[in-house]
Amino acid sequence: MTRALAVTVSNRAAAGVYADKSGPVLVELLTGLGCDTDGPVVVPDGEPVAAALRDAVAEGYDVVVTTGGTGLTPSDRTPEMTRTVIDREVPGIAEAIRLEGRDKVPAAILSRGLAGLAGRTLVVNLPGSTGGVRDGMAVLGRVLAHAVDQIAGGDHPRPPV
Repeated sequence: MTRALAVTVSNRAAAGVYADKSGPVLVELLTGLGCDTDGPVVVPDGEPVAAALRDAVAEGYDVVVTTGGTGLTPSDRTPEMTRTVIDREVPGIAEAIRLEGRDKVPAAILSRGLAGLAGRTLVVNLPGSTGGVRDGMAVLGRVLAHAVDQIAGGDHPRPPV
């Protein structure tokens, strides 16, 4: 079973100003994909994001999905923190996530989210809205099992001869 961690990045939710809405949706969707899911862990943007990601990698999670902190405001630093933790980017995931939502919400292309590998952990940044989480998970859900299998050393499926 795939071990997953949901991380909500929100300065205001971390400070208790309002309740986290996107994290519970993320947990529900990861669980619906058959993942053994922990979280949501709620952290403010900046170094706490990198710390949460490093902890998740050390704990052996197969996938960590973040929600929030991917926009253009000065406090949105989740991609920068993610880049300090990952070893290799997987740009196709992030590109597909941006494209998934663009027809419904043109501003979806402004998300700066990344996807990449930190050791044997897949890290994916999603936007902070519940709609952005749903759209992003629609993309990730189509490839997650294969990605986790590949990261663990699995072979590509071969068509019958």
